[in-house]
Amino acid sequence: MKPLMLQGHERAITQIKYNREGDLIFSTAKDHKPSVWFSLNGERLGTFNGHQGAVWCVDVDWTTTRLITGSGDMSTKLWDVETGRALGTIPTNSAARTVNFSYSGNQASYSTDKAMGHNCELFIIDVRNVDSSISNQSPVLKLTMNQQQTKITSMLWGALDETVITGHENGSMRVWDLRTAKELYSVNDHTHVINDMQLSSDGTMLVSASKDTTAKLFDSESLMCLKTYKTERPVNSAAISPILEHVALGGGQEAMEVTTTSTKAGKFDSRFFHLVYEEEFARVKGHFGPINSLAFHPDGKSYATGGEDGFVRVQVFDSSYYDFVFE
Repeated sequence: MKPLMLQGHERAITQIKYNREGDLIFSTAKDHKPSVWFSLNGERLGTFNGHQGAVWCVDVDWTTTRLITGSGDMSTKLWDVETGRALGTIPTNSAARTVNFSYSGNQASYSTDKAMGHNCELFIIDVRNVDSSISNQSPVLKLTMNQQQTKITSMLWGALDETVITGHENGSMRVWDLRTAKELYSVNDHTHVINDMQLSSDGTMLVSASKDTTAKLFDSESLMCLKTYKTERPVNSAAISPILEHVALGGGQEAMEVTTTSTKAGKFDSRFFHLVYEEEFARVKGHFGPINSLAFHPDGKSYATGGEDGFVRVQVFDSSYYDFVFE
């Protein structure tokens, strides 16, 4: 199956997200323009213009009406998906590294980097009625990370919007109770920075991708480590198939460590592992650089990868993928 190549970004892709129906893909890159594409034919619908720096993260709410982006220009912006208009801008003290809507879509969270004398901070904001005054509103909750907790590099909302799960630079994962504003517990299964965390479609499990060359499967409630998927290279992104017991991993050497390797070396493949048996069973070539973000389509019949080469590739699975049985 020939993949769709989504060309439009001028710099490396930082994150891609499908909306809940899966008809749209939202992508952010180190250029200043988050984009939205039709996932079916790869046509670009438009861009969200307004950021002045690299855009690190994106999330779209449950109803596909609003988008949130976090950027290196020290701001988080909320957008109207339909018109591409910026609804509000929240200034931050340093680059916004992660953003996420809660499942209800009533709240959003974002975290900032530890930089310029400011500690890493996690903010919860109310986004029920967003207008330009949001830049002056104080957040619902603000949590500051201390030295041991290190910088937040990835984040998810837990069940029922009561908790937030954060992945950190030192490889720890923490669960925060939003009502008491306290850390409930933390685990240290990874030994290096956690690049990405994604929930399974039912929200009971999450898969984490780390620079320590592994991806791990956790129970999203207790953060108990259930499975480990080992590779030889840093893993930048990992996703769980919504329909089959498969985990897809994307990664490769870090951009600054890449020498002139041919794509045949297989360093930039998407790799598929069996969820339960932890065995790799397939690889998909394609990118000319590390894969920075990977996402399954909500129906599980295709997936998308965003790479350091500035392309988003959408790969639809052949029938042989569904017939494959693990011996």
